[in-house]
Amino acid sequence: MVKWVYSFGGGNAEGRAEMRALLGGKGAGLAEMSNLGLPVPPGFTITTEVCTYFYAHRNSYPKGLKEAVAKGLKRVEGLLGARFGDAENPLLVSVRSGGRASMPGMMDTVLNLGLNDRSVAGLARHSGDERFAYDSYRRFIQMYGQVVLGIDHHHFADLLDNHKLDSGAALDTDLSAADWQTVVAGYKDIVAQETGRPFPQDPHAQLWGAIGAVFGSWMNPRAITYRQLHDIPEEWGTAVNVQAMVFGNMGADCATGVAFTRDPSTGADEFYGEFLVNAQGEDVVAGIRTPQHLTVAGRKASGSTLPAMEEAMPEVFADLCKVRRTLEDHYRDMQDIEFTVQRNKLWMLQTRTGKRSAQAALKIAVALVDEGVIGRAEALCRIEAGSLDQLLHPMLDPKAPTNVLARGLPASPGAASGKVVFSAEEAESMAAKGEAVILVRVETSPEDIHGMHAAKGILTTRGGMTSHAAVVARGMGRPCVTGAGDLRVDYEARVLAVRNVQVKAGEVITINGSSGEVLLGEVPTIQPELSGDFATLMDWADEVRRLKIRTNAETALDARTARRFGAEGIGLCRTEHMFFEADRIGPMREMIMADNEGGRRAALAKLLPMQRADFVELFRIMQGLPVTIRLLDPPLHEFLPKTEDEFREMAAATGEPVAALRHRTAALRETNPMLGHRGCRLGITYPEITEMQVQAIFEAAVAVNQESGETVAPEIMVPLIATRREFDILKEIIDRVGGEVMRKSRVTVDYLVGTMIELPRAALRAGDIAETAEFFSFGTNDLTQTVYGLSRDDAASFIGAYQKAGILQHDPFVTLDTIGVGELVQIAVERGRATRPELKLGICGEHGGDPASIRFCEAVGLDYVSCSPYRVPIARLAAAQAVLDEKGDGGTT
Repeated sequence: MVKWVYSFGGGNAEGRAEMRALLGGKGAGLAEMSNLGLPVPPGFTITTEVCTYFYAHRNSYPKGLKEAVAKGLKRVEGLLGARFGDAENPLLVSVRSGGRASMPGMMDTVLNLGLNDRSVAGLARHSGDERFAYDSYRRFIQMYGQVVLGIDHHHFADLLDNHKLDSGAALDTDLSAADWQTVVAGYKDIVAQETGRPFPQDPHAQLWGAIGAVFGSWMNPRAITYRQLHDIPEEWGTAVNVQAMVFGNMGADCATGVAFTRDPSTGADEFYGEFLVNAQGEDVVAGIRTPQHLTVAGRKASGSTLPAMEEAMPEVFADLCKVRRTLEDHYRDMQDIEFTVQRNKLWMLQTRTGKRSAQAALKIAVALVDEGVIGRAEALCRIEAGSLDQLLHPMLDPKAPTNVLARGLPASPGAASGKVVFSAEEAESMAAKGEAVILVRVETSPEDIHGMHAAKGILTTRGGMTSHAAVVARGMGRPCVTGAGDLRVDYEARVLAVRNVQVKAGEVITINGSSGEVLLGEVPTIQPELSGDFATLMDWADEVRRLKIRTNAETALDARTARRFGAEGIGLCRTEHMFFEADRIGPMREMIMADNEGGRRAALAKLLPMQRADFVELFRIMQGLPVTIRLLDPPLHEFLPKTEDEFREMAAATGEPVAALRHRTAALRETNPMLGHRGCRLGITYPEITEMQVQAIFEAAVAVNQESGETVAPEIMVPLIATRREFDILKEIIDRVGGEVMRKSRVTVDYLVGTMIELPRAALRAGDIAETAEFFSFGTNDLTQTVYGLSRDDAASFIGAYQKAGILQHDPFVTLDTIGVGELVQIAVERGRATRPELKLGICGEHGGDPASIRFCEAVGLDYVSCSPYRVPIARLAAAQAVLDEKGDGGTT
């Protein structure tokens, strides 16, 4: 018989940490804390399998679930001596989601469930605190109204704000029991007005309403968006945790808080977190009140005058420190914990592996290896390769002049400049147009997820280091400043103000998520230093990985950047990019517009020294490492003039009338240029282009060899072949021209000639092509386009819809389609190496920097991946992780 419900609390649990897939992260954590003997309010977890059943059976529940829930409730009642639905001593519960993967703030929670008009009076009598009872009831009505009944938050918020104004109260804690009774009555009126029914009084009906709402929240828009951003499968589902309430809002000896066993921003081994006296959990993350620090050191570092928990509740703080040590020692990783203090007794509500910045992840992983807690292999596997991107981008230049507008909390490291926007929708809209924006909010909510992802950085005037904005920004790698309390946001006027300074929507600000500063205007940045923990982890990765990591680069800046990040050569030099420079586009256009070979050769002669100089610089930077140079690939019309001014400039340079130039341009236009006169087809119809490029490559190799004695290893790559004959024609030109340069200079250049495999036919005929090709580089951008029949430039308009419909799990231009495109790659690998066992194989599309795609490259036996310079460290780590995945080794070395 299927078990749908697992109990926990009272010193033991039916579940354990390893049952995360069934119990969800929260349920598994509660079970494990119970088994460790930590103080956990009793409750039970409804499994993720129920969620799967719920969606497969039109939002209905499996047989036996209601009885299992009733049994779970009975156990909790027995442990606590209270009864669910009792008017005198009511058992109140929380109902929370808990997916296998952490999704902070994306799904729904209901607290204080079980209260009604009768039991609230019983709670007041039993607790001896009428104010607390009615405060709890108003919270429950509001949360249940929003989560279960679908009533908009602002109805409740407006009523409460108006009541505080009328009564002269600054904070919620200033309101009396009578005030809360008035608010409760108003909230019930809102429910009746918005739903046409009174607020439900039956606790069992409340419970099943909340359970259904939590399961329903798995498919809410913000949860769907979060899953897509973090590659969380929809079929995982969520569990539901029903747990006895403990109260942090019963008075001055009560509190609630969130803590990390190490600093989630820096990774320092410091107890880090916040709490609020006389509050419930949502008050901390929502930023409704400014939270207090746990430690005296944290309070002093922030300049806060509010007492730390270490000072205000020293005995409870000592208990919490013991829990911190127990959990980190047990899980062997930094933990994110939630707790409540009820009348000076500590209760643990959650533990999970804490989300952290990339900087913190590195520091924690290296520190745990140094402490002997984990091995190097496990440390490598704990770092999300893609998160290294956070460390590789510029930080504010400390020498640059700055104008500090305000200071908040350094919630997520890094720096960003952009135009001020005040809504998630505006952030998304402007970002789609290519504009950098900073999303400015009083506080963020889960509904802002799409705008937070679109923005370069996030600024909030409320909230702490564990607020929604802070946690989500750290997970996304966005710089974030929270709690900038001096700032005032006026959404209606679209103005951000502090003292006498106003910043209007569309004006530029800069935020420094590492210091908490908000600055006027755009501030210059500098490159980060890649040393310390980063260098240590990269060294460990390099010891493990098999794949070589090259870069896609055709400029000196990109090549130097990639070398600094550890690139082992250039896997793709796109020569066409070199012709768009201002001093080259003219001769390039002359060559294209020439109507005979002589005219083309005259123009190419002007380009030759420029192209040669480019290659000399790249060869010098690479210092003998392999450099793969792709011959001219794009259709020629891409280089032609488009504006009136460009046509006039070209007419002046060539002596041709504008009308003739327009006619020639029109003649070169193609209906489908992606499949038109491009790649090897250009070299076959205009061999003089190939001759010039090859001459430039060999002359550059000879020059560098003669000036430094450095061995240069060019790999000349023919693009877009479909047949061996195409390749052989161009290889004959390459060998002939290269031979002429070597004979003339009396210098031997050790070169290879190979091809890009980017058409399905080439992949299928790889065995034949490998008879003469010495290497293959899989151009997976074009291979994906030709396999799917998709235009990468146009597919973005519907790829999202395809993902939502379950047709595609990932954008195939971001993560390689290992089933379809990947099968062609595997066929080409097998057939190519069957002909030429030493055939060198690589990948040079955008997939070369995608960790999931790199795992595939390792599995099929490629020799290298090539990616953009800033993806090189990501690829180095991902390549090591791919080896460890193959070995199943996550913690033994």
